[in-house]
Amino acid sequence: MKRNLLSILVALLPMVASAYDAKIDDIYYNFSGVEATVTSQKDYWMSNKGSAYSGDVVIPSSVSYNGTTYSVTGIGSYAFDDCSGLTSVTIPNSVTSIGSSAFSGCTGLTSVNIPDGVNKIDYYTFFHCSSLTTITIPNSVTSIVECAFIGCSGLTSVTIPNNVTSIGYGAFAFCSSLTSINIPNSVTNIGDGAFSDCSSLTSITIPNSVTSIGNDVFYGCI
Repeated sequence: MKRNLLSILVALLPMVASAYDAKIDDIYYNFSGVEATVTSQKDYWMSNKGSAYSGDVVIPSSVSYNGTTYSVTGIGSYAFDDCSGLTSVTIPNSVTSIGSSAFSGCTGLTSVNIPDGVNKIDYYTFFHCSSLTTITIPNSVTSIVECAFIGCSGLTSVTIPNNVTSIGYGAFAFCSSLTSINIPNSVTNIGDGAFSDCSSLTSITIPNSVTSIGNDVFYGCI
């Protein structure tokens, strides 16, 4: 019985190990209807997780595959996870969603544009992107979710747009080079530890719109 079960699992392995539908010009995609999402080359949950993206990556607004043209509308969770050789990503305006941990661990990433149309910066999206120095968040973003920029130790400045209503738990924690930040009047909630261990932070303006400030928001801001 054990031998038969093992044989079944081995037979299924090729089906679960592949995380993408197609590779086009060195970028991996999954398709749904007539939309495409950029994804990792391998399944995150398998032992061979990680992808081979490196250098400057330019994502097109559309791709053609097997006679069908797909609009590139998303970057999936973990799409560029641990791609330490990735230096920049150009994202087209057709992209409206960026998944959690999409750029997590991209320690060489210095430049990325977030297109107008994305409405939130998801969990751990830029976790430990230590070479990222500046980033502009578009006006379409309404929420900066938990730990979105945690560990971006090279980040010196960030512009939060007027439509953001909440800054999540640990959103900018351990951004040790961040010196100042202006919070717009649209923000009503600042989560626990949002700016904890931002050791270079010297000034911050909190508007009257903020009704809730969590625990340890400025812990370690010496």
